[in-house]
Amino acid sequence: MVQQVLYRALVSTKWLAESVRAGQLGPGLRVLDGSWYPPGTREARKEYLERHVPGASFFDIEECKDKSSPYEVMLPSEAGFADYVGRLGISNSTHVVVYDGDDLGSFYAPRVWWMFRVFGHRMVSVLNGGFRNWLKEGHPVTSEPSRPEPAVFKATLDRSLLKTYEQVLENLESKRFQLVDSRSQGRYLGTEPEPDAVGLDSGHIRGSLNMPFMDFLTEDGFEKSPEMLRAMFEAKKVDLSKPLIATCRKGVTACHIALAAYLCGKPDVAIYDGSWFEWFYRAPPDTIVTQWKGKKA
Repeated sequence: MVQQVLYRALVSTKWLAESVRAGQLGPGLRVLDGSWYPPGTREARKEYLERHVPGASFFDIEECKDKSSPYEVMLPSEAGFADYVGRLGISNSTHVVVYDGDDLGSFYAPRVWWMFRVFGHRMVSVLNGGFRNWLKEGHPVTSEPSRPEPAVFKATLDRSLLKTYEQVLENLESKRFQLVDSRSQGRYLGTEPEPDAVGLDSGHIRGSLNMPFMDFLTEDGFEKSPEMLRAMFEAKKVDLSKPLIATCRKGVTACHIALAAYLCGKPDVAIYDGSWFEWFYRAPPDTIVTQWKGKKA
């Protein structure tokens, strides 16, 4: 039973509240607030400092990334990730639960979930319903910052869960992987602009299908049931028995596709980390499909 809980991709607000109340947070169970918001909207770290799940640490996506990359949110090195999460008190035997405060219920948390998995850590779960439902249900919050004892984390990159520009380019010919884009239909088609982007047209990689990540969530911000998710993949003619690469704008909401597939029993969805941002600036024009006016020639 313990193993089943540890490796569950989702944990409920009730389960986490009981764990907090029972004083179980510590080296064996750590909670992370992985919130991020577009500049000029909300301030994730400020909101964390005002209120968060008791015992939770702030996981800063802007800090835990490859800062030397010209692309938006690329994975850090093994050593960089190990050092960062070790300072949050996480070891290889820690069960990690991650949430964010987005109004949708979940936005960045699946990216953090995938980051742990791609660096070889399987004991990681997303808080189903997110901070939105934690608050709605009246669970405790605190402004007290978390000061966990540092731990040693050994990161081992699982390359099967990660795809590069070169691999996605090769896949256009080999078609070994299905390619699914998690952005909104308008951004996928190129009829809506990419938010907060200068010089980045909307559109998609040739041959990719579209499954907007918001559709995986209920109106109340919870993940849909495996049966509903499976039906969604079937409706889009995505075969979960075959290899799958997920993409988006910068490798964040693509992780919702990986999580949804995981909940359907498919744990091996790979993320194209550079996603549309890298593709738009590097790929041959004939691999870019868009209705955007003044599209890249």
